[in-house]
Amino acid sequence: MSYRFYLLAAALWLTACHDEKKDPAGNRPDSLAIREKYATSPVLDAKTAITHMEVEKGLEVQLVASEPLVVVPVAMTFDEKGRMWVVEMTGYMPDTSGTGEDAPNGKVVILEDTNQDGVADKRTVFLDSLVLPRAVCLVENGVLLAEPPKLWFIERQGDKAGKRTLVDNKYTEGGNVEHQPNGLLRAMDNWIYNAKSDKRYRKSGNKWLKEDTHFRGQWGITQDNYGRLYYNNNSENVLGDYFLPGLGVHNPDQKRVAGYDEKIVPDTRVYSARANTGVNRGYMKNTLDDSLRLRNMTAACGPLVYRGAQLGKEYDNNVFVAEPSANLVKRNILQDSGYIVKGKQAYAHKEFLASTDERFRPVSLYDGPDGAMYVLDMYRGIIQHKTYLTPYLKKEIRSRNLTNPINCGRIYRIAPAGSKLKPVVIENHPQQLLALLDHSNGWVRDKAQQLIVDNHYTSLTPALKERLRHTDSVKGAIHALWTLEGLGTLQYADIQLLLQQNNPYLQAEAFAALPSVITPVNAKEVLAAVAALRENVFLAPYVARLLHTFPPFLGKEVNTLEMELAGRYANDPFVADAIISHAAGKEDELLKQLKEWKTDTTQVLYKHLEKVREDIKHRRMASMNASLEKTYPRGAILFKTVCQTCHGADGEGIQSLAPPLNQSGVVTGDKRRLTAIVLYGLTGPVEVNGKVYKAPEISGDMPGIGSNDEFSDADIAEVLSFIRGAWNNHAAKVTEKDIQDVRKQYKGRQKSFTMEELK
Repeated sequence: MSYRFYLLAAALWLTACHDEKKDPAGNRPDSLAIREKYATSPVLDAKTAITHMEVEKGLEVQLVASEPLVVVPVAMTFDEKGRMWVVEMTGYMPDTSGTGEDAPNGKVVILEDTNQDGVADKRTVFLDSLVLPRAVCLVENGVLLAEPPKLWFIERQGDKAGKRTLVDNKYTEGGNVEHQPNGLLRAMDNWIYNAKSDKRYRKSGNKWLKEDTHFRGQWGITQDNYGRLYYNNNSENVLGDYFLPGLGVHNPDQKRVAGYDEKIVPDTRVYSARANTGVNRGYMKNTLDDSLRLRNMTAACGPLVYRGAQLGKEYDNNVFVAEPSANLVKRNILQDSGYIVKGKQAYAHKEFLASTDERFRPVSLYDGPDGAMYVLDMYRGIIQHKTYLTPYLKKEIRSRNLTNPINCGRIYRIAPAGSKLKPVVIENHPQQLLALLDHSNGWVRDKAQQLIVDNHYTSLTPALKERLRHTDSVKGAIHALWTLEGLGTLQYADIQLLLQQNNPYLQAEAFAALPSVITPVNAKEVLAAVAALRENVFLAPYVARLLHTFPPFLGKEVNTLEMELAGRYANDPFVADAIISHAAGKEDELLKQLKEWKTDTTQVLYKHLEKVREDIKHRRMASMNASLEKTYPRGAILFKTVCQTCHGADGEGIQSLAPPLNQSGVVTGDKRRLTAIVLYGLTGPVEVNGKVYKAPEISGDMPGIGSNDEFSDADIAEVLSFIRGAWNNHAAKVTEKDIQDVRKQYKGRQKSFTMEELK
């Protein structure tokens, strides 16, 4: 077959996959010309790759490191010397089958610029022989490292690894490479938060603390100048929290808490600089536009709230998002009311940074000690994990030889054009660190706070308390507050200063820090002060979120305050969910009280409470599935690896990702229909329990696994039988023959189904 004939066949095949009747672009020759233009995907050296990038006017992309100094970088952090601690996920997808993915070839390396020219020139291997490492964080004298399924703390002996301490042996329980916890963001409140996780960590003396928190995101997590967290998932631009991260997570049966996991920027449109035929769903109608460019995000990740103060004031507090499938970095502008945060894309029909190089794969973004923005580029062809790799994408990979090479990687900085930024030199001296809490660069402020806490510089306590009195500089005052909290020297009198301010940001920080200073001695005084602020509409959600922090002997007073909040703010979703959070284990009592009041059943508090009570029933049913795991052992494993990451362990779905499997007619109905969905995927709206789920409430697409050689038909039959019998589901099992029959029925099919087709 001639090469041109192959291109024509490929173009016609793409057209057929878009629509069996006609090409949505309506112009086949143009599609062919575009495919010819991008028929090859040359491997570019790092400096040449920069010439293929277009960045916002007035800025430039500068090379910091490239192979062989760095290989497949996926995460990093800076130390106080300005050195980069980089996680290399060398084993990720060596080919389309993931051959050798479990090889222990991952590393944590230290990259250093020894001659101060802005380019790294020294590589030190801190730790090697790792299997798919994914996150790193510097704490005290060591390194917190995520290597699935475990989270380790590794002491530093100079630049070499020392003693290991196991922090969590189930850090990444279940899931696959694309759907496992990561991030390890050391946030302003001194806790370490993660994406794709509902756990947070903190070192306290020689012990590691682990607590529940809100479930957040998929890959990457960042914070703003007030310590609020932002994240996303592959098909969402920016998600985030309106409130400080440690509040409102007291009730384990409450799956959704208003004010958390909110859609900050719902617009997911992307404007690529090149055709993006090499995406997993490129064959599907409306995935690509007429020029074969991606329409919407499919691999959004690595968000960053830019706080570096060097790019220009217009960029401060913007949220940047990496999109490796579209070879770009997006800019979003936040609109912050001090209560609710919303945002919008910075541009229409263009991007902050876009490349015509298909192998440019930005996956993580960071502020640096020099105030620049740092971009980690895996620089490779394959980014889709094997679990969801479609036959279409496999062909794309083969046609342009995207499998090789797999030993590249780049780190770039984005800085003002022509600039030679210098990192802030941080001397580990108490007085200098204190001064740096007011630095314009958010990374510097964060690092100064962390060093004070890590070195237990309690001698700074008087100066930090004095700094709280000067609230004209809000950022410095907030860092002083949390530095005191991290040192364990914060007192209620310090927080009172901020509660009395008229600045809502300072008051919010004070509320978030209150749990660390409440004692049996001052609890009654604190409760009275908190209750006095209940009529402030802005502060009422914070008041409600603190109810569970008071000791039991104040139960009567706390209940009185709770009922007053319930009566006054029953239609406020933030207060309502905070009240339900406090009512953990006592939901029936709260409902009884509402009924005695003859509460309107249409009010938010009533409806949300009923939803939680229903979830409790489902969770009880989930605990009865132990026998199912024995009946379908392989199915249970596949559920945890493939299904649970989006649909939840209890089958009740996960906000922004996927709808429920529990009591879903799609699951318990015609098993041929369910089999077809799992084999080939589902796109568009789906109705579950009388509710229609569609984007942007959930991801609009569920990938099929029928083309994954890792799963046999017997395996797929087991996992379908497992979910059809789990929780409140009681449907007949699926056999291997059932799977084979559906494959025969739809032999040659590539594209996902819609529910309309399956009816």
